[in-house]
Amino acid sequence: MISAPPWHFSGDALWVTYQADPDRVAAFLPPGLTAGRDPGAAAIGFYDWQWCSADGAELREPGRAQFRECLIVLDCDMDGKPVGRVPYAWVDSAVPLVRGHIQGMPKMFGSVWLTRSFPVGLAGPRRQPGAEFSAVACADGRQIAAATVTLTGPQVAPPPLADRPLVHTRHFPAWEPGEPPLQELVVATTTGIEFADSWQGEVVLRFDAAGQSDLAALAPVKVGRGYLFSYAETLAPGRRVGPKPRLS
Repeated sequence: MISAPPWHFSGDALWVTYQADPDRVAAFLPPGLTAGRDPGAAAIGFYDWQWCSADGAELREPGRAQFRECLIVLDCDMDGKPVGRVPYAWVDSAVPLVRGHIQGMPKMFGSVWLTRSFPVGLAGPRRQPGAEFSAVACADGRQIAAATVTLTGPQVAPPPLADRPLVHTRHFPAWEPGEPPLQELVVATTTGIEFADSWQGEVVLRFDAAGQSDLAALAPVKVGRGYLFSYAETLAPGRRVGPKPRLS
């Protein structure tokens, strides 16, 4: 079901920065991670992805090679260096969901939609000042978040938090009663990072976590900027950054 890494990803993203309650954000950081230089800084990203493994075979099966994703990233530090933590992520396909659990990324099933842009016709905006791009994520029959970015101009630097190394927790509950779970802090090996055709703009963010108290703890107290860009990366096997877990 899951091909061997490396895994190549290319896609379009809509990215929104915001501020959450710093005390509530701290509750999502495991031992080994501390609040970042801007406590409470966070972002939510919506992606329209295409991926393949080293031989590119998946590209001959578009239904397998494409998926959409929404994730939340929290600003934090590890050993004094800026990193990111993903407490929630949603995907619309089984392969990226299982691959996420291999990485330690807590992915769940959801529906994610983004405005698409085309070089012809009137059924899609172009990346230019005044154009509006929207995204929405839903799970369990409920809307999680929706955003609309009105572009104001090009963005040269990567959007805040969008290029951070991500530190995950590989967690597998114990099967035998009384045994400890497998739990280890890991960071992925990410190469080939590219940003292209990046724009920024004013944003309207609607965050709806009704009935989901943990997710509601990460609701925005202040909304920042919105960004639209194309993005690529390659993921290779990660490395453990905490102590080796005890298996017995």
